[in-house]
This record gives sequence, structure tokens and C-alpha cells, in this order.
Amino acid sequence: MDTDYYIHTIDPVLVELWGPLAVRWYGLSYVAAFVVGYLLLRRWAREGWYRVKPDDIQTLIFYAVIGVMLGGRLGFVLFYDFAEWREEPLLIFQVWRGGMSSHGGMIGLFLAMLFFARTRGIPVWHVLDGLTCAGPIGVVFGRLANFINGELWGRVTSVRWAVLFPQEAGLFPPHPYLRVEALRLYEAGYLQPRHPSQLYAAFVEGLLLFGVMLLLRKTAWANKADGHLCVAFLLLYAVGRFTVEFFREPEIMYFDWLTQGQLLSLLMVVAAAVVAWSVRRKK
Repeated sequence: MDTDYYIHTIDPVLVELWGPLAVRWYGLSYVAAFVVGYLLLRRWAREGWYRVKPDDIQTLIFYAVIGVMLGGRLGFVLFYDFAEWREEPLLIFQVWRGGMSSHGGMIGLFLAMLFFARTRGIPVWHVLDGLTCAGPIGVVFGRLANFINGELWGRVTSVRWAVLFPQEAGLFPPHPYLRVEALRLYEAGYLQPRHPSQLYAAFVEGLLLFGVMLLLRKTAWANKADGHLCVAFLLLYAVGRFTVEFFREPEIMYFDWLTQGQLLSLLMVVAAAVVAWSVRRKK
């Protein structure tokens, strides 16, 4: 009994510590994202493009960490897990169970950068312009971590690169007979091959968007006014996320075709229009 499909058997825990505490790939992805973001922003500040003092970049990243973590966690609970949170309010603090919302993280990041910009006397749109150029690389790390966790898997498919996620049937690494059990469930029809939508997202919402933002950063249009890069990021991320959602197994559906992620992406388009209006008004 075997299959040509890849069976997900990666253990999301790198090192067990004590109780629920452990070094997880998911946590390391956030560390990597913020470290890379720090290095990029500090380099741009030293080059003179980013008008934040190089010595203030560390403080900026600290505020960004707080904003992303609080916003991402609150966003997940409110957007995707509100019913369970009402039954168990302490769920919001159980970060080891996973659950972060990218849209919620962006809202938290905006509020944190608004506070930072006002304390430094720098236009908030310029502060966010830099983050929108560096931020997509963090999405790459985050989506790869989603794949390692075996969460946010895609819809059922028969493509050759489909993946069998034992987590769908309640089996989690490091189960000693995970592959054997997964094959048995697949043969019985309880486990189905699915799109590795986490990897699609890592490429479209992360790597591809990162490359485009780096190119836009050097254009005359982007440097004509603060906020242009924010508008570009919001629109491009919304389009990318809306597209990837067609391959991702939806948690919540509206009108039998619109997923929660797509609805939030449409709201990002509205946010982009608001930012564009604000930038034009200031000009």
C-alpha cells in the first residue's frame, strides 16, 4: 500500500521544553521575519531612502512585533474563532495552539506604526511605505511555517503535487506510525489529497509581492509622495490573497462562494482607496 502523493509528516516542534512550551518552527518564522525586516529597514535608513533614523529602527521593530502579535492573535479570534472564544475566553492567550490572522496583524501593525510615527515626528505613510517593502518576506516565512504545521491546507484536488495532510483526520506528528496510518485512511477514503495552498501563498503573497515591492520602491511614482507604496501593497496583497483563497479550504463562507479571507481582502481594497484619497488630499 503506497501513494505518489506527498504525505505531510513534518513535526512542527523543533525542541520540547516544558509542558506546552517548546521551540516551534512557527515561532522561529516570526523571529526570522522580524530579523530580516530589521536588517532591510536599517540598510535603507543608512542609504537615506528611509527617513527613520538608523538608531530608531530597533524601536520601530519592537513596536511592529507588538502590533503584529496582538493584532494577529485578536484578528484570528474575532474573524475565525469567535464562537470558541466566547466559550473559552482564555483561548486568546493560548498561543501555542496556533492561530494568527494576517489581516488582523496588518491592522495591529498600522496602529503600532501610527504611534511610532507620532512619537518621532515622521509621516506615518512613509513609515509604512518601508514596512510594506520589507513585510512580504515575513509572509514567506509565515506561510512556510503554516505548511510545516500542517494547517490552512488547500481544497481537494488530484494534481500530482497534491499533499496528504494527516492533520485533517486528527493525526499529528510525532505519531510513531503516522505514514502508515495516513495511507490506511487514504485508502479508506477518510484522507484526501489537497492543494498545498500554504506554499502557493508563500510564493504569491510573499516572494512575488516582495520582488514587486522592491522594484516599485525605486520608481519615481513611488517616491513622488508618501503612501504610494502602501496603496500598491494593499492592492497587490488583496489580489494575491483573493486568488490563493480559491485553492485554500475555507473556514467560513459567505453566499456559498466568498470566503472569509476574500471578504477581508475586498476590505483591503477599500482601505487602499482610503489611503490613496488621504495621500492625494495631502498633496
